[in-house]
Amino acid sequence: MSTTAVSESANGRVVVRPTAITISPARALVKASLARGYVEVLQFFRSRDAVVFTLALPVVLLALLASILSGHVQGTNVTYSQVYVTGLLAGGLASTSFLNLGVSITNERENGGLKRLAGTPMPRAAYFLGKVVVVLVTSVLEVAVLMVFGHFLYGVHFPTSLGRWWTFLWVTLLGGAAMTLVGIAASSIPKSARSAAAVLNLPFLVLEFISGVFVPYTQLSRTMLDIAGIFPLRWMAEGYRSALLPSFVQRSEIGHHWDHSEMALVMGIWCVVGLALAIKTFRWTDRREG
Repeated sequence: MSTTAVSESANGRVVVRPTAITISPARALVKASLARGYVEVLQFFRSRDAVVFTLALPVVLLALLASILSGHVQGTNVTYSQVYVTGLLAGGLASTSFLNLGVSITNERENGGLKRLAGTPMPRAAYFLGKVVVVLVTSVLEVAVLMVFGHFLYGVHFPTSLGRWWTFLWVTLLGGAAMTLVGIAASSIPKSARSAAAVLNLPFLVLEFISGVFVPYTQLSRTMLDIAGIFPLRWMAEGYRSALLPSFVQRSEIGHHWDHSEMALVMGIWCVVGLALAIKTFRWTDRREG
C-alpha cells in the first residue's frame, strides 16, 4: 500500500512524494489467510450437494446404526444410540478434516490449481491456513447438527459443566488439528485425483470400525482397541464420551476411567507427526510433471 506526502523543497516548490505504508509480515499473513479462507468457505457452500452430503451423512448413519443395534451398555442406563452419537462426532470431525482435505488437495494439485497459487504473491502458508478456516467452519456445522439430533432424538445431554464443555472444546480443536495435518500429508499418497477417494477411504473406514465409530467400543476386542489407540480417532471418540456421557460409563472403558492426559498426548503427537509429514511430502505440482 502507498500514500503521498507533501513537502516543500529548498527553492520553495511544493513536492508531492509517494510514501509506503508498511504492513508487518504477520499481519499480511493473517489478512491473506482470511481472504483465502473466505474463498474456500465460499467454494464449499456453492457446492450445495457437498454441503447437504457433508452435514446429512453422520445423521443418516446415526439413524441407521441406532436402529440396528439397540439396548444399553452393560450395567448402565446409557443406550448404544447415545454411544453412537459420540463415535460419529469423532468420525464426522475426522471426515471433514482428514478425508475431505486429502481428496480436495489431490484434485487441486492435479488440475493445476496448486501450481497457479504457488506462482502468486500469496504467502504459501496462507493456503494451508485457508484450509484450516474451511475445516473449522464445516466441523462446527457438522458437530452442531449431530449434537442437535443426538439430543432431541436419542437423549444425549449437552455438557453439564464448564469442565465438560472445556473437554468438548479441546477434543474438537486438538483432534481436528491432528486430522487436518495428517490429511494435508495424506494428499500426497494418491497417484491421481480419480483414485484419491478410494485410496484414502480404505484406511479411514478401517480406522473408524476399530475406533468405536461404527461398532460400539464395548463390542470391540482389546487387541483392536490397542491398535486403534496408536491413532487419534479412538481418543477423539473417547474424549467425546467423557464430555457427553454420565461419569459411570467410564467403568466400561479399557482402563475403567477416562484418561484426558493420554488423549491429549496422542492427539498432540499426531499434530507433530502430521506437520512433519506435511512439510516433508507436500507437493505443489503433480508428480507426473517431474
